[in-house]
Amino acid sequence: MTNQLTTLPVPSGPEVVGLLPQLASILEGAEPAVLPVPAADKRETLRLTSALRPGDPIDDDVALVVSTSGTTGVPKGAMLTAAALRASGEATHTRLGGPGSWLLTLPAHHIAGMQVLMRSVLAGSEPVVIDVAGGFDPCEVPEAVDSMSGRRRYTSLVPTQLIKALDHPDAVTALASLDAVLLGGAATPALVLQRAVDAGIRIVRTYGMSETCGGCVYDGVPLEGIRVRIDLDSRVLLGGPMLASGYRGLPDHPAFAEPGWFRTDDAGVVTDGVLTICGRLDEAISTGGLTVVPQVVEAALVAHPAVRECAVIGLPDDRLGRRVTAIVVAEPGTEPTLNDLRSFVERTLDPTAAPRELHLVDSFPLRGPGKVNRRALEARFG
Repeated sequence: MTNQLTTLPVPSGPEVVGLLPQLASILEGAEPAVLPVPAADKRETLRLTSALRPGDPIDDDVALVVSTSGTTGVPKGAMLTAAALRASGEATHTRLGGPGSWLLTLPAHHIAGMQVLMRSVLAGSEPVVIDVAGGFDPCEVPEAVDSMSGRRRYTSLVPTQLIKALDHPDAVTALASLDAVLLGGAATPALVLQRAVDAGIRIVRTYGMSETCGGCVYDGVPLEGIRVRIDLDSRVLLGGPMLASGYRGLPDHPAFAEPGWFRTDDAGVVTDGVLTICGRLDEAISTGGLTVVPQVVEAALVAHPAVRECAVIGLPDDRLGRRVTAIVVAEPGTEPTLNDLRSFVERTLDPTAAPRELHLVDSFPLRGPGKVNRRALEARFG
């Protein structure tokens, strides 16, 4: 441990391309380890630096420390080597059909956005950038896509961005012209996926996290070198060359207790070599002595014509322990009721899973790139 971790301020707009030479050196293992932080967000930078301690020593083989957007609110730093980052980028391009140019629409201090920059370096191209510091505006997509060059063109979105884009015909046309649109960061409603596919957008669903250099399973199929295992409690374990070497300052963390494997908090099944994620084990709701997986209820709810987006949480209940609660962004011009949604869910799921409380909101608080902050919702409505 002779190196010290240093901060890497990451701009939110086109200025981020100025980092490409340094990122190239990082991929070559020729730079000390860096911690990406948002250059224009002092509060988030303070949160990350306080937890992950730039200036302290770090192992020589660590190239990048990327903060997680975990459910506890306390960031952990996934320590990624240059070899892991290269393996991820090369496996992605192999799966997609070859290197290409990239459109960056995500904050680049998170792993999904950072990987767009890293893949650009590996491809020898310069990404086109949409500044999302003030939110994602789908009206900017057509011009950005038009300015992309190269034989193959890609981008990476989170579901909330895709939902917005689908309401803008010009953005849909632009996205449909790309060779692939990687979609990850959170579960995507089946109806949204179908709308995108029907519009001709080549969606590639990705599954992964900071601890695996981002997406490492595409459309349920692991990238080259990635191993998937399902534990006895249905927990998904991941292994392979993209794996982090552990968490910064947490050498005995149980997620990395088994050498060569990362223990996720996701439940899943593998059928004929294809991984399906069923939900998060740490978000399951115990209600009336039974267990309800929020993502399963959410998948049922978004099929309702009045539900645009939804999140399901468990709130304290004197009788049930926790009561299933639906937080819904309604389709414009509609106002779904609790009775409507309960009846709708009970058509496909056990009545235990039907929501007992409903709140309508304009939008969801998010953590990381595109994940609903359930803890913030629990604090607001609990």
